[in-house]
Amino acid sequence: MTAQRLRLERIEAALEQIDPVFLASPQYGCEPLGEALGCQVVLKVETQNPIRSFKGRGASLFVERDAGSDDLVCASAGNFGQALAYACRAHGRRLTVFASRHANPLKLERMRALGAEVVQAGDDFDAAKDAARSHAAAVGTRYVEDGRELAISEGAGTLALELVRGTPQLDMLLVPLGNGALLAGVGTVARALAPDLRVVAVSAAGAPAMVESLRRGYLVRTPGVDTIADGVAVREPVPEALSDLEGLVDDTLLVADDAIVKAMRGLHEHAGLVVEPAGAVGLAALLHVPELGRGRRVATIVCGGNLTAQQRAAWLS
Repeated sequence: MTAQRLRLERIEAALEQIDPVFLASPQYGCEPLGEALGCQVVLKVETQNPIRSFKGRGASLFVERDAGSDDLVCASAGNFGQALAYACRAHGRRLTVFASRHANPLKLERMRALGAEVVQAGDDFDAAKDAARSHAAAVGTRYVEDGRELAISEGAGTLALELVRGTPQLDMLLVPLGNGALLAGVGTVARALAPDLRVVAVSAAGAPAMVESLRRGYLVRTPGVDTIADGVAVREPVPEALSDLEGLVDDTLLVADDAIVKAMRGLHEHAGLVVEPAGAVGLAALLHVPELGRGRRVATIVCGGNLTAQQRAAWLS
């Protein structure tokens, strides 16, 4: 067994270092959703901040703890790039973000508006990561990888501190699984503060690499991804992220895109929230497996809300 890198005390300390604009996000029981699903549904809403995503917690912490004024390079489907751009702007640091040629145009626009240089390369997120690594090595700039940098996972874990301490007696927590930083941070807190809380990792059926890696106990790559949920569309897991998840997950689920769209519409109709596909996969799990939450108090993390006008028209109408 690998020694766990994440520690509760460091996640608790992060609350004093993260930009307060990303902390104390709303969390509440959504009775209309609960009535529709036959369980109590608690939402942790991470979309009410300047980048409409939980990623601001980890990016803010990383830049705060990373002393120096060097330029940074990262790859992003859009939300992490926005978060790192926001943090770098606050600290007067330059950032270059690599994104795929098919990245969400709203996310690209917002990264540029926040001061990042954006380079589109490759047909998916993992191809953009390869281009970012090569560029960073060529110009001698630090490459920041979401899922590998410990501070990013620790920052994400702070939302679980708020959730678990503010909403006692939860039975289950449905956590979106992309590169693993969110799940690692949240799972670490859950194991320490609420050991009986069942932690379920949820991802898109069209991007099964992380879930299959957890199920099999070794790194699984897939040749491609095919899902609307760009925020969890990983085909090549980060080894450190998989190591960080050891012992933190009770179950895994993959959900189809049609269930994700239904969940997005449910969150819009019953909670008034505009949620991107990756942010809705937790609720989609309750639609996909109705008996999963029946009679239980279930929380899920609404982790992102960046949709273009065209996406809103297609998915929320």
